[in-house]
Amino acid sequence: MRTLDCISPIDGSVLASRPVLSLEAAQDAAARAKAAQAGWAARPLEERIALVRKAVDIVGTQTDRMTTELAHQMGRPVRYGGEFGGFAERARYMADIAQTALAPVVIEDSDAFTRKILREPQGVVLIVAPWNYPYMTAVNTLAPALIAGNTVLLKHATQTILVGEHLAEAFHAAGIPEDVFQNVVLDHDTTSTLIAGRAFDFVNFTGSVGGGRAMERAAAGTFTAVSTELGGKDPGYVRADADLDAAVDGLMDGALFNSGQCCCGIERIYVHESLYDAFVEKAVAVARGMTLGNPLEAETTLGPMANVRFATEVRRQIADAVAAGATAHVAPMAADDGGAYLTPQVLTGVTHDMTVMREESFGPVVGIMPVSGDDEAIELMNDCQFGLTAAIYTRDADAADAIGARLRTGTVFMNRCDYLDPALCWTGCKDTGRGAGLSMLGFQALTRPKSYHLKKA
Repeated sequence: MRTLDCISPIDGSVLASRPVLSLEAAQDAAARAKAAQAGWAARPLEERIALVRKAVDIVGTQTDRMTTELAHQMGRPVRYGGEFGGFAERARYMADIAQTALAPVVIEDSDAFTRKILREPQGVVLIVAPWNYPYMTAVNTLAPALIAGNTVLLKHATQTILVGEHLAEAFHAAGIPEDVFQNVVLDHDTTSTLIAGRAFDFVNFTGSVGGGRAMERAAAGTFTAVSTELGGKDPGYVRADADLDAAVDGLMDGALFNSGQCCCGIERIYVHESLYDAFVEKAVAVARGMTLGNPLEAETTLGPMANVRFATEVRRQIADAVAAGATAHVAPMAADDGGAYLTPQVLTGVTHDMTVMREESFGPVVGIMPVSGDDEAIELMNDCQFGLTAAIYTRDADAADAIGARLRTGTVFMNRCDYLDPALCWTGCKDTGRGAGLSMLGFQALTRPKSYHLKKA
């Protein structure tokens, strides 16, 4: 029997090993979800909302488990306390707006006609969740999907395989039936076979561009909706009028937090030439001030990357940039073992000919370039295959609005970055993929419109 192994980045040991479901067992799980969906959707909306809220509250009593397991699974330092804050904020917001978001749109209700548009659940939803923010990314779809009346199969990343189990335990303890929400361990071939066989009515995938292409290929011809959030290479721009210290603090936190393993983390920074030298000096000081080490130790501010192969790719990008003329400003730290533990790095002298400024790094490295003004910054920010978020640091909101209108991205930030507001649609463009998570639009994605045209006389 084939198993999937979670290798802890702390020491390379096997933290958890789980057998994958056979194709037959996976098909049975999907069939049970399909059979349970109508009954779940028939429950009052208020009841579904209450059960999801209860599940969130249960997870909130287990934050120590969340924090420790995340450190062991993907290396986030325990000092940051897990993900419950963002997890709860997103789920509770979606619960708060559900009544409004799912309410019928009544066009006419007269003696002659009733004309209205209702929202019906898609049916069975497959969530393929990533390891980097494993609770928050999963709940983005899990909470609204269940509230809207869908049943859910959650396939979590092998690197954070314990997260899916934790969520299933909590949601079942809250009273959500086991067939309504199932945590499943699937390999790629079985997942693709299920999608191609129309086992699901909606697929939500967060991961690599290659993974997104595989999902779309599997769904080809089935007309199954596939929502994707794929790679990112998010830029930050520091205008001449920016608060320099705020820009450094915000953008460097966006670049280095979680070892740079953030979907909307900052991977390239463009600074007005008048602030460039001062920005670089302060940014390098931030990177040098990080404490790289065991994530279980309280003093650690930067843990290992989730897997050695991820760190190997970042090291390759850094080495290629230096070989092409870039300057690396941070000397190797004592804890840098050449494996998962990687020194955070700031690069200058970079160009868009370098992979570190073009390809997703997903690690603790950022390249910084000087620019002459808005036009050059916009050109460079758009010179990218991805489009998830872009951050503008300025004191001029009108300028930020005007710049944002010229950027090809999913979210425009001003004076902040690396944040997901559940009231706003989480979306992207270009190779970041297509999707609409959270907000009112999240409920629209997880439901389908159904029109009623009732002639009474």
